[in-house]
Amino acid sequence: MAQALGTSADAVLVASTGVIGQRIKMDQMRAGIPKVVAALSEQGSDQASKAIVTTDLVTKSIALETTLDGRPVRIGGICKGSGMIHPNMATMLAFVTCDATVSPHLWQQMVSRAADKSFNQITVDGDTSTNDSLMALANGQSRTPAITEPGAEADKLEAMLTAVCMHLAKSIARDGEGATCLIEVQVSGAADDEAARKIARTIAGSALFKAAIFGRDPNWGRIAAAAGRAGVPFEQDHLRVQLGNMLLMEQGQPLPFDRAAASAYIKQAAAGEYLKSDTVLVAVSVGHGSGAGMAWGCDLSYDYVKINADYTT
Repeated sequence: MAQALGTSADAVLVASTGVIGQRIKMDQMRAGIPKVVAALSEQGSDQASKAIVTTDLVTKSIALETTLDGRPVRIGGICKGSGMIHPNMATMLAFVTCDATVSPHLWQQMVSRAADKSFNQITVDGDTSTNDSLMALANGQSRTPAITEPGAEADKLEAMLTAVCMHLAKSIARDGEGATCLIEVQVSGAADDEAARKIARTIAGSALFKAAIFGRDPNWGRIAAAAGRAGVPFEQDHLRVQLGNMLLMEQGQPLPFDRAAASAYIKQAAAGEYLKSDTVLVAVSVGHGSGAGMAWGCDLSYDYVKINADYTT
């Protein structure tokens, strides 16, 4: 069995210092362990996904299946998270299970790369906490040949792992406290993928941009400003901004566009089906490089303030 910590190398260390233990008496936890063990079941995923929620409005889970060497292989996952979500110790818990046989070293690399493309690319409010973790377990019960080296089978397994993590990550961003829609920021043309992901994260996390989306305002200036302050150098003349299928900026210059139609596009997305058609798409190009990346966030609504104004510990 292999396990990996995805979003922050310090999460286990912080949890082990007793910060969490100060709030919950250990004797109460110990008394509950036998009950939890007795209730363990292969059909217990739904109960587990409900048990971990806090301010979440919905549970979050997914399961995918493929074949390796002619045998079925499955990866499933559950997670929680709604507020205090941002890379570097967000209030997020994610648990992924896989029945493939894969070496711990290779599995760790797969999980780390998947986390970089998913959980490390979401933001709700820019705030962080101390109990962020992604646990990924592989037990080999599929009885497929062991994957010990990079190759086609490893790539296939990692692609499915990444898809699971992306779905869970997006479900957290969509369920952000007070959110009315999911925002997906796609960045291309950067020097490398990490540079593109950094720009995408900055745009998705901009409070001004998030507030504009809540107001159904196609404010290209807030998108361009966030891209410019991301800490990734690029030529202004290369900046291109698109909202849905509407081009707002080209070669660093604003273009005439139908503002009413652009606003209607955001409204339509907010009214869409959960995690299917409720996504506002923003595409940004910053040059001619091969780097590309995505980030996900949500709009910033009045309800976010209400939730956190009334919340106390």
